[in-house]
Amino acid sequence: MNWDQVEGNWKQWSGQAKEKWGKLTDDELTEAAGRREQISGLLQERYGYAKEEANKAIDEFANQLKV
Repeated sequence: MNWDQVEGNWKQWSGQAKEKWGKLTDDELTEAAGRREQISGLLQERYGYAKEEANKAIDEFANQLKV
């Protein structure tokens, strides 16, 4: 699934993001609104991921979404 689809349906999938990345708050996920770069930054901040690691985690998340 491409990220444009994820961003367009973020309200539907933000719960799954919360399950995967429990350190992110509901407010942070709502504010990110599915924007990939913002989510990447949050993962780097909260989980200490390198940029490449955060992007890989985001790609894996998008590929595992239940449509």
